[in-house]
Amino acid sequence: MSRPSVALLCMVLAGCAAQHATPNRAPALVSSAVFEKPSGYDKPPKNVLDVLHAPAPPQPLLSPTGETLLLVTFVEYPSIVRVAEPYLKLAGLRIETKTRRKHDTPGGYGIAPCAQQLTLVRVHTGAELPISLPPKGCAEGPVWSVDGQQLAFQNTSEDAVTLWIADARTGAAHQVPGVKLNPMFGRSVQWMADGRRLLVKLVPENAGSPLALSGLDGPSIQETDGRKGESSTYETRDTLNNAHDEALFDAYGQSQLGLVDAVTGEVKRLGPPALLDEVEIAPDGQHLRVETIRRPYSYVTTYDRFAHDVEVWDTLGSPPHKMATLPLADRVPVHGVPTGPRDFSWRASEPATLVWAEALDEGNWNVNVPARDKVMMQKAPFDSPPVEIARVQQRFEGLTWSEQPSLALLDEVDVNRHWRRTFTINVDRPSLPPQLLWDLSADEHYLDPGTPLLKQLRNGAWVLRQDRDALLLEGRGSSTTGDRPFLDRLNLVSRTSERLFRSERTALERVLGFAGNDSKAFLTWHQSPMDAPNAFLRTLGNRSANAPSGESTFASSSVAVTHLADPTPEVRAIKKRLVRYQRKDGIPLSFTIFTPPGYREGQRVPAILYAYPLDYADANQAGQVTGSEQTFTRLRQYRLLLLAGYAIIDNTAFPIVGDPKRAYDTYLEQLLADAQAAVDKAVEMGVVDRERIGITGHSHGALMTANLVTHSDLFRAGVATSGSYNKTLTPFGFQSERRSVWDAQSVYLRASPFFYANKLKHPLLIVHGAEDANPGTTPLQATKLYEAIRGNGGTARLVILPHEPHWYTAMESNEQLVAEMIRWFDRYVKNVPPASAENLK
Repeated sequence: MSRPSVALLCMVLAGCAAQHATPNRAPALVSSAVFEKPSGYDKPPKNVLDVLHAPAPPQPLLSPTGETLLLVTFVEYPSIVRVAEPYLKLAGLRIETKTRRKHDTPGGYGIAPCAQQLTLVRVHTGAELPISLPPKGCAEGPVWSVDGQQLAFQNTSEDAVTLWIADARTGAAHQVPGVKLNPMFGRSVQWMADGRRLLVKLVPENAGSPLALSGLDGPSIQETDGRKGESSTYETRDTLNNAHDEALFDAYGQSQLGLVDAVTGEVKRLGPPALLDEVEIAPDGQHLRVETIRRPYSYVTTYDRFAHDVEVWDTLGSPPHKMATLPLADRVPVHGVPTGPRDFSWRASEPATLVWAEALDEGNWNVNVPARDKVMMQKAPFDSPPVEIARVQQRFEGLTWSEQPSLALLDEVDVNRHWRRTFTINVDRPSLPPQLLWDLSADEHYLDPGTPLLKQLRNGAWVLRQDRDALLLEGRGSSTTGDRPFLDRLNLVSRTSERLFRSERTALERVLGFAGNDSKAFLTWHQSPMDAPNAFLRTLGNRSANAPSGESTFASSSVAVTHLADPTPEVRAIKKRLVRYQRKDGIPLSFTIFTPPGYREGQRVPAILYAYPLDYADANQAGQVTGSEQTFTRLRQYRLLLLAGYAIIDNTAFPIVGDPKRAYDTYLEQLLADAQAAVDKAVEMGVVDRERIGITGHSHGALMTANLVTHSDLFRAGVATSGSYNKTLTPFGFQSERRSVWDAQSVYLRASPFFYANKLKHPLLIVHGAEDANPGTTPLQATKLYEAIRGNGGTARLVILPHEPHWYTAMESNEQLVAEMIRWFDRYVKNVPPASAENLK
């Protein structure tokens, strides 16, 4: 086929831009002249802007050896120009047209961030060394080599995603010449065990520009054959629509594996170009697990449910070995799994042994069977049949391997009971019954044993970090007084545990990992309301005598490794405290209340309540306290209203309790009970003025907000961001609701404020991102709710933020959001007369 003419190419480019990207425009405001400025980006007051513009604290990434800490400082709020970069929506992915870079984060909820600074810190000396980043572009995805001597990261330039390597000893970084990465699917950069080579996904040679594909969009055609097969609401994210989309998916998704020599820059290409999804290196460094996407595609689900081939390749170029040919899986039951082999991974304790799971219940939790999954294993050269190593009563969640060849932890989960179990198993002697290690609710926080710490072997495999027969566990340490992270040592023989470390009550200090091979020295990330997050090196001392229950049985000393400054000292004037109380049915609840700068005890101030309702199968876990009042206070979005004189009732517990199969039968009643209890407690404390309380929430919290300003008089106004307001538009489930709208029509209708727009009692500001990828919260939800309120004579304002997904990323968008919230709440909450003096709806 000849190359398309310039005119045709321009036409195709224009068509793609029109279909898949939105123009760079100011936020769309739909209003009845409530405010003076009808369009254009607004800004909040200067004191709010100063805090909004302050840099974010860096994120720590410890090297595999534990000797060097990488601090990654992200651009928290890029410009709208960056956020508006044109992209294509292809089967659940958003791909920037010029470079193939992923435009969004996993799940499609925000714009993928860029690193503006990478800093190396020597754990034992505190010496800092900046990495020389490319002067232009977007650095992201740093990956340590196994020996901790090098870092690889990708950088998006004007026309490609390139590979960069930094020397951890000098901080010098260089681009590998001629390497263009394709990060569309899965990981695009992995270190080989030798610490010298990298396995990468390359843009195929002579690939050209995928946008140069000729042809215009044709009709979108789908057909069903009469079989019943529900798909979850949330699988319809940015799906393909027509044959042209399929062609773009093929063209952009093509990549080729390559081995890159980090010293010489030499590139060895492996295998033919294909739609390479997951690729994983075996512990022997020679075998590769390669999952390839193939047709047929689907217009109702994302690429991870497309047909796949699972093969084993090797780096020497031998013919691949086919492990599985998986069909299109676009009829998977809600909260179910596909049939056939799934969840492939390498066994860490052998050179090249694959493990996977297979459903025994057709992938459907409605089917009653003795065991839902079986776990299979097969060794290279894969010429002997696979062996079954375990069966699990519920759904297989994975294996965590030990350095001991036959020992592994097996996890399973029961989605119906919100329950999880962990077993120790001997994979080489399947006849031995698994030994139960943990058996508890997935919602249990107070008794959560923690998560095993891992370490990376010289062959690159990750295994349990052990101290002889003991596991080392780190956890968040939730308690009735808030989170207090811990480090425990659990003996697998005696099943007894001892606490090595627990965060003090006056700080929040979590474990990052051990410092080298020293079993008594570990790194922590420490913060408090007055102290910015910093890394500390802790050393265990002598055993403490008569340590109280739950406290550390060892003394420890610490020394600061980093010395990061407070970017917003003015925020330290804000005070907060954790508050506990009860719902009328006795369920314990909590919130954290923030008071504005200059607040005087006993003063009643206007307040904003923020919450996100969560579903619980058991009331015993619903009221457990999570979070901490000892965090370093940062102000984002609604919290910035503290600088406008509001108290914030934050992280308010809003449990929805009941059988997960029917919990939403009483959703509205529980929502009202949660809100009433929180408001009553905040007023009882003497902090909040009952007549001046607003409410805000995001996503599922936006649904809560709209319902509460419709069905109650507790709040004078609400701000709902990125919400879903008509649940009949998500007919195959929402949150934990598994029934379809046809099975539970009244539940869907009662949960939907759209159907009660004629009963709205208080003003509602509705904000939404124009490019929200979440199928449950499409922008249509916001538009139709606003139209319903307007048509029924209610008070509302609709703000659509251009180019923004589910979470708002651009600085301009966040400035607009905060400005909108301050003006809305000032008008309808702070500066209104008492409710008794006016006729509220």
